[in-house]
Amino acid sequence: MPCEHFQQKRYCIIGAGASGICSAKTALDAGGHVTLYERTDRIGGTWVYTEDVGTDRYGLPVHSSMYDGLKTNLPKEIMGFPGYEMPEQDVSYVRSDEVLQFLQDYSDYYNVTERIHFAHLVEEVKPATDGSNGWTVRVRNLTDESIDTQSFDFVLICNGHYHTPHIPSYDGREHFRGMQLHSHDYRKPDVFRGQTVLVIGAGPSGTDLTLEAAKQAKTVYFSHHVPEKLKHLVFPANVIQVPDVLRIHPDSVEFQDGTNHQITVIFYCTGYRYSFPFLHPDCGVEVDDNWVRPLYKHVLNINHSTMAFIGLPFYVCATLMFELQARFCVAFYSGRLPMPKKTEMIDDHECEMNERWSRGLKKRQAHMMGADYQGSYYRSLAQRAQITPIPEVMTDIHIDSGKRKKEDLQNYRNDVYRIVDDKTYVKCHISELNNLMENLAVKKSS
Repeated sequence: MPCEHFQQKRYCIIGAGASGICSAKTALDAGGHVTLYERTDRIGGTWVYTEDVGTDRYGLPVHSSMYDGLKTNLPKEIMGFPGYEMPEQDVSYVRSDEVLQFLQDYSDYYNVTERIHFAHLVEEVKPATDGSNGWTVRVRNLTDESIDTQSFDFVLICNGHYHTPHIPSYDGREHFRGMQLHSHDYRKPDVFRGQTVLVIGAGPSGTDLTLEAAKQAKTVYFSHHVPEKLKHLVFPANVIQVPDVLRIHPDSVEFQDGTNHQITVIFYCTGYRYSFPFLHPDCGVEVDDNWVRPLYKHVLNINHSTMAFIGLPFYVCATLMFELQARFCVAFYSGRLPMPKKTEMIDDHECEMNERWSRGLKKRQAHMMGADYQGSYYRSLAQRAQITPIPEVMTDIHIDSGKRKKEDLQNYRNDVYRIVDDKTYVKCHISELNNLMENLAVKKSS
């Protein structure tokens, strides 16, 4: 009896940032044929620093939001991949260029780099018309403008979500005579020298960049609506916290409490919009105020489950979650497990979203994890796909790190973490590291 011909599954991966390269590695491990498209000329996605803003040399919007001198706001101990950790060094919070080098090394080590088509822009993804449940992908080579169309069994969308700025539409914004800048286009603090700056937004970038602006600015007004959340933060003396913006005047800004302050620079730290301009309407996915739907466990497209989104949830152990989501997808795509039935996916999706809405969350928080959700989310993925979960210690460190940032914004990066086992970590100030390591060595030898 003749042997049945083995047909290697074809994976299209869009984006060569952290989520894309670990998805490619996971698909390769499962025996897949992987093609990875990257619109820039480098691995690393948002970790690539460029002084370019606006458009790049191909006339496309600059992708990266990286600014000069950024250090991670998560410890390196939870920023590696299973079996491939970030290089050892004393500090836990490392420079952005060290993260970029780590990602490049990871991609090289697992032979992902040779699968990447750099300077290739995915222009359209749509369902195949041959009844195969596959995909037709049209790509433009940016160096010679040639167009290529390929067929794939699976599409994993890994284009990140820190590239398309969201700027609120305040009354009078168009008449402001000073500078207006979104954090996406911020590179160096010199732009704030001697200025009176208004920072809008209290997310991770808003708090960090308020400190950056304060180094050079005359005065920084920090506008947000979460005073209770930030009540323990200590800012430099030239930072004044103010409520939400009511309207913008030509030379000043009026706030919800009726106060009005002269402003020369408005700095928007107001987040980003999820954007997938290459998705054909027939893909059956819509983005509603940053709620990407309908997705099963924030990953699989319920209408076409051979399409997956890697990396949508935020306030997470990012690289570890990317890798877990990729393994989740490949558990089904490789044929190891049957694909979830559509009814199961719909029921799960509706149950989770209804629980979020019942707690008062907004659509833009549909993919938010944090302390309330991330641990159970990781377990849910692992259990359904019958794969190894993320160790609890990683989630615990993530939660502790976030707590410490709220307690001591200016000094939390002096904390050092060391993982003892899957459930235990130890922590100290950088000045106490030698004592900590000696104590750990004694415990291991006893």
